[in-house]
Amino acid sequence: MLTALALVGGCADFPEQHPRSWRDQPSLRPQAGPEPRVEGEEQEPPSGERPRSGPEQPPEGCTDPDPAVVATCLAPVGAVAALPGGNSALVGERTTGRVLRVHAERPTEEIARIPVDPSGGGGLTGLSLSPSYAEDGLVYAYVTTETDNRVVRIAPGDPPEAVLTGIPRGPSGNGGAITVGGRDSLIVATGDAGSPKRASDPENLAGKLLRIDSFGDPAEDNPSPDSPVVSAGLTAPEGVCAAERGRAFWVVDRGSDREILHRLVPGEETGPPAWSWRDNPGVSDCATVGASLVVALSGQQAVSTMRPGPEGTFTGEPQRGLEDTYGRFSAAAGGPNGMLWLGTSNRNGGDPVSSDDRVIRVEPPSGGGGGKE
Repeated sequence: MLTALALVGGCADFPEQHPRSWRDQPSLRPQAGPEPRVEGEEQEPPSGERPRSGPEQPPEGCTDPDPAVVATCLAPVGAVAALPGGNSALVGERTTGRVLRVHAERPTEEIARIPVDPSGGGGLTGLSLSPSYAEDGLVYAYVTTETDNRVVRIAPGDPPEAVLTGIPRGPSGNGGAITVGGRDSLIVATGDAGSPKRASDPENLAGKLLRIDSFGDPAEDNPSPDSPVVSAGLTAPEGVCAAERGRAFWVVDRGSDREILHRLVPGEETGPPAWSWRDNPGVSDCATVGASLVVALSGQQAVSTMRPGPEGTFTGEPQRGLEDTYGRFSAAAGGPNGMLWLGTSNRNGGDPVSSDDRVIRVEPPSGGGGGKE
């Protein structure tokens, strides 16, 4: 099952061989926002200043004066994973398979390039640091190829390597998501590849929540020791994020007739949705930031902040923020200093500005949750 993926255009270019080359040094201003990128000039904001929501001046080419914008002129963003330190993140471009390291104060670097097929909602749609990233510096991506969907491992100095292959692909439902599932495991949400029958088949990897170790094998304590499957019944998952300190997981899913939020507990049957959206706002990813759950919305060009309660309940009402500010949000991740990282996909069905597509780092909007719609 383990097969090496060749990089497009040669091997990945890593700045250093040591895995710590992807990690920031501790920041003296962990809450400071990204600084404006003015060519030929260094500007330092007052200590503790947070990024603003939205630019005061329009971008010119790839130069964006908005201090919340960290990277510009990317292909549509498929996934974001915040790095330790709070000033940088790894970004996956959905249609090109490029994995980039973006930094608030330094130029963007290409870390790897994975061959992908973006048709049917696929491409590079998931990105996660290793559960033991501080020691091994490994990164995992969920990608669609011409033959299947798979999980790929990226190590500094090595070509990307497939660790879990054979996840069915089809005319739709090829996207997936990935996150840390615990000390020694990863959680992978897979699409149904256009077939609800596959999603209900316990022997099929499509439409499932999988729990694997760093080698792609079923994780310890899975319901079945020989299977990575821990939950079933997904359609087109756009994002997965931890709930209740990893005891459960939120999955935003574009179902056959509505967009829904699942609360999934590994080993338990998939119950009714924890939330549903009747207006289909284009759920595209989720992030847990502090006590809040942030859902990125591509269709309604906003983020929705919810306040989870115990056992999949919510308190208050959802709070929508960043509306019509950066366009279509396609990726989200919580940073180690409480900041929210977002990626856009305006060049894929949106109304792009000259600096799109972009990666943004902002203070998450406050919000609650509400009863089920």
